[in-house]
Amino acid sequence: MSMAVAGMIAGMALGFAGYFGGFGAFLLVAALGAVGFVVGRLLEGDIDLRDFFRPRGNRQG
Repeated sequence: MSMAVAGMIAGMALGFAGYFGGFGAFLLVAALGAVGFVVGRLLEGDIDLRDFFRPRGNRQG
């Protein structure tokens, strides 16, 4: 599935949630979609959790 089709499906889901459930449902669907996206990327190996917890080091100036 291309990214354009996935984006279209996500946009339609958000539109339906906003129309039928109101703004709260819109935010809930958007937040759960973002969580699902990150979990999917983790499972595919595109994101490594160690990158988020690695010390930044000594950055000066």
